[in-house]
Amino acid sequence: MDTTGNTVFIPGATGGIGLALALRLQAAGNTVIIGGRRAEVLARLHAEHGVDTVRIDISDPVSVRDAAADVIARHPDLNVLVAMAGIMRAEDWRSAEFVTDAEQIVSTNLLGPIQLIAAFTQHLQSRPDATIVTVSSGLAHTPLAVTPTYNATKAAIHMLSESLRLQLADTSVRVVELVPPAVATEIMPGQSRSPIAMPLDDFVDETLALLRDQPDAHEILVENVKLLRFGEVRGDYAQTVRTLNRLDPHAAA
Repeated sequence: MDTTGNTVFIPGATGGIGLALALRLQAAGNTVIIGGRRAEVLARLHAEHGVDTVRIDISDPVSVRDAAADVIARHPDLNVLVAMAGIMRAEDWRSAEFVTDAEQIVSTNLLGPIQLIAAFTQHLQSRPDATIVTVSSGLAHTPLAVTPTYNATKAAIHMLSESLRLQLADTSVRVVELVPPAVATEIMPGQSRSPIAMPLDDFVDETLALLRDQPDAHEILVENVKLLRFGEVRGDYAQTVRTLNRLDPHAAA
């Protein structure tokens, strides 16, 4: 994927990885549209950074379709969709109280990207060079005990990315999977202060360098995520699971 000269839509970009990536892509010479649920936050980000914005609730199919139509109408040269959608919650499956959280996680993390991609795929195929960036996680490959539904949705995004790439192989649309490690954001309470979380700026720096230097890559893997990504390949999966769940501050939650 070229890292300049694109028109990029990133929903879920009012904070964390999404916002940091949006601002860095804008600074690199891309037109960036960010999406989010809160109109007041979008208005502030537009005033502060000059990015275009659109209100979107990733868990609402009507909102996704309306936002997609709005973005395409205002930016017909749109050629990059970053399906940035994710909530992460601790769950205790020893009781039935986790179900509401689990349903919301599936709706946001899995159905949200599916609805987004469905809303943009036809348009992207009309562009001569387009990219869908999916966002999975190192936890798609090595589970964190306290976040089973999050792990499962990100594993599904990984396989969805692999399958979608096959289906779109004869089109102008490439599929790139971004695989973050733990990053210092507030996706979970306290994660921004976790000693094992990668600093946000470092993650975005390395991600953009990989996108630039590996334009044909299927997965964007910063060094910090390779421990989780390749445990089974190395043959030390069980040890990697133990290490992750010993080190992560949420493991005992």
